[in-house]
Amino acid sequence: MAEKRWFWATLTLSSITIVSVVFAAWELAENRFFRDANYVTLHFLYITRGVASSLLLAFWAAWFVLRQRRKSEEDLRRSRERYRGLLEVFPGAVVLYDSALRVMEWNASAERMYGHARDEVCGCQLPIIPADKTGELSEFMARVERNAPVLDVETTRQPRSGEPFEVQLSLLPFREPGVPLAFLEVTSDIRERVRWREHMLQIEKLTSMGKMAAGTAHHLNSPLAALLMRVQMMRQRFGDGNFDADMARIEEGLNFCKHFVQRLLEFTRATPVQKQPQDLGAIVESVSGFFLPAIHAKRVRLEVDSSQGKGQRVYADRNLLETVLLILLSNALDAVSAGGEIRVFCRRSAPDRIGFAVRDNGSGIGAAHRERVFEPFFTTKEPGKGTGLGLAIARNVVLEHSGSIEIESEPGEGTTAYVDLPLAEAAEMVGSAL
Repeated sequence: MAEKRWFWATLTLSSITIVSVVFAAWELAENRFFRDANYVTLHFLYITRGVASSLLLAFWAAWFVLRQRRKSEEDLRRSRERYRGLLEVFPGAVVLYDSALRVMEWNASAERMYGHARDEVCGCQLPIIPADKTGELSEFMARVERNAPVLDVETTRQPRSGEPFEVQLSLLPFREPGVPLAFLEVTSDIRERVRWREHMLQIEKLTSMGKMAAGTAHHLNSPLAALLMRVQMMRQRFGDGNFDADMARIEEGLNFCKHFVQRLLEFTRATPVQKQPQDLGAIVESVSGFFLPAIHAKRVRLEVDSSQGKGQRVYADRNLLETVLLILLSNALDAVSAGGEIRVFCRRSAPDRIGFAVRDNGSGIGAAHRERVFEPFFTTKEPGKGTGLGLAIARNVVLEHSGSIEIESEPGEGTTAYVDLPLAEAAEMVGSAL
């Protein structure tokens, strides 16, 4: 409004100035050159002055208006380019459509996210709404028409190819003079956020299960110890050979249960990292024995060869090293089917290094997935059967012990995980040098 007032004021004042200058110049010319002119001559002079003033004023006004129009058009063009540039660089997908879901605007982020080019969708029906979300969108549009913007709602959208994926949506009213209400939809891809949230929920679930297992093991430990003591007392009281053999088997089973519960408590207890020389062969035998119930439950054969690790000491935290082996055994067990085979063996990889390997004859891992097996939360298992954290944790533990871990696998031929660690003497020498 102020700009319009300035325009008319400038045009009026400049026109008055031009007319005044023309009339003043004309009067000076008359007084100098036409002082003795007759009436007819003076009449034509007056007419000529009026026509000249009108033409000059008309040319001036036309030039001024055209200049102002060009300036306004240039400002409008720059404003449109600025708007277009902001729209194109905006990281979220921006889509403008009317009440009939005809697309009016479509930015570059929407092209990348949904796979539809702007020229393909503008003027056409909105192509990204999954069939099960049409009712939800109608409800959102009704809320916007009641001046209640929809902000930061999680929903799904359908790309050109592939399955619907999760987005965070805001739907706002877009009003232009003389144009019916339009709807401005801004969405961002939140698939990664949803995956992280699901993984965190899974971790929380596993943590709760671990606490429950630890509590259950703690409560079972005392009754098992009491039962074991009773069996030993009964063996001493009765000397019958047949009865003694039966009691020995019961005692053996109770001993196994007590040992199993004790190992479960050790695995679930969080303890400070304490590296000490550890017998690698003993660790492999201990963890393999602890894992036997799960192996037998799936009817899988486990072969353990710790001969090359017997008496070979590594400088490590026993609990962390057992966790690494447990992770590898658990992955192998998931990979094999009933009747499959798992082999755990120690090996000497270098004069100053010792390690172990876990080999299975399961489904194997493809080349594309092998490159990502150590990434946190990456898993090839079915939903609910893995968090994708096991190998990432194992790798970190091995690196903390100055070791290395490698995975060799072929689809349909099984997988072998190799862990190599420095011998205790070499590790201690490195530690003292540092």
